[in-house]
Amino acid sequence: MQFVEANGARIPAIGLGTWELRGRTCARVIEQAIKLGYRHIDTAQVYENERDVGEGIRASHVPRNEIFVTTKIWTTHFAPHNLERSVKESLTRLRMSEVDLLLLHWPSSQVPLDETLGALAHARRLGLTRHIGVSNFTVTLIEQAIAACPEPLVCDQVEYHPYLDQAKVRTACSDNGLALVAYSPIAKGNVRGDDTLAAIGRAYGKSAAQVCLRWLVQQGAVAIPRTSKVERLSENIDVFDFMLSEHEMATISALSRSDGRLTDYGFAPKWD
Repeated sequence: MQFVEANGARIPAIGLGTWELRGRTCARVIEQAIKLGYRHIDTAQVYENERDVGEGIRASHVPRNEIFVTTKIWTTHFAPHNLERSVKESLTRLRMSEVDLLLLHWPSSQVPLDETLGALAHARRLGLTRHIGVSNFTVTLIEQAIAACPEPLVCDQVEYHPYLDQAKVRTACSDNGLALVAYSPIAKGNVRGDDTLAAIGRAYGKSAAQVCLRWLVQQGAVAIPRTSKVERLSENIDVFDFMLSEHEMATISALSRSDGRLTDYGFAPKWD
């Protein structure tokens, strides 16, 4: 496993996303992932699976301090008097005393950003989380958040894959010492049928998905692919034994397109 270091955090470069995983399936996949070598598990309040995530981690019998756990605060809990309570409820569901990384899940115009970030920083000071960050923040919002937060932010978690150009966000993160954490890193499985990625992969004995994940890792990003299939777990983490050329990296980057975003923003709060 490789790691990405950002403002004091040491984040495993490949993790497991858990969006839409619930119940015994969620716990089983997490248990198997950890046994295969995963040390980074990502969840969120709105996923409604924090309890299952905690069960899967405990079932692996790997010491808690060896696993990097992220959860995210939903926007309805952004008011300072709600944020701390909601984080403690998340920890109760996870059956943990702290998480490794606590993120604001989406920007929200309903609560002033400086108030929310002050409460997020306070949660870190209370020992509820080791590190804090944001998710789905634009370049402008990243800069506003850094200026307003009294504690260091370590990442912005955003949708990122070859079909979506995130160069501006990448630059903003890099300039400020933040990691970029990529969700939907294999474009919800769409890369598996990509001829360009498959052709590159053949030279290394790798799949299109592995080439995609390697492309992210070589940029210094963290990738958290989600899968409910145990057989995909080994594939997604087996990306540290080959190196893409500069030409191959550029060829993959050229796959981006204007309609490449896959996230359904209909369920998420809007921001100004």
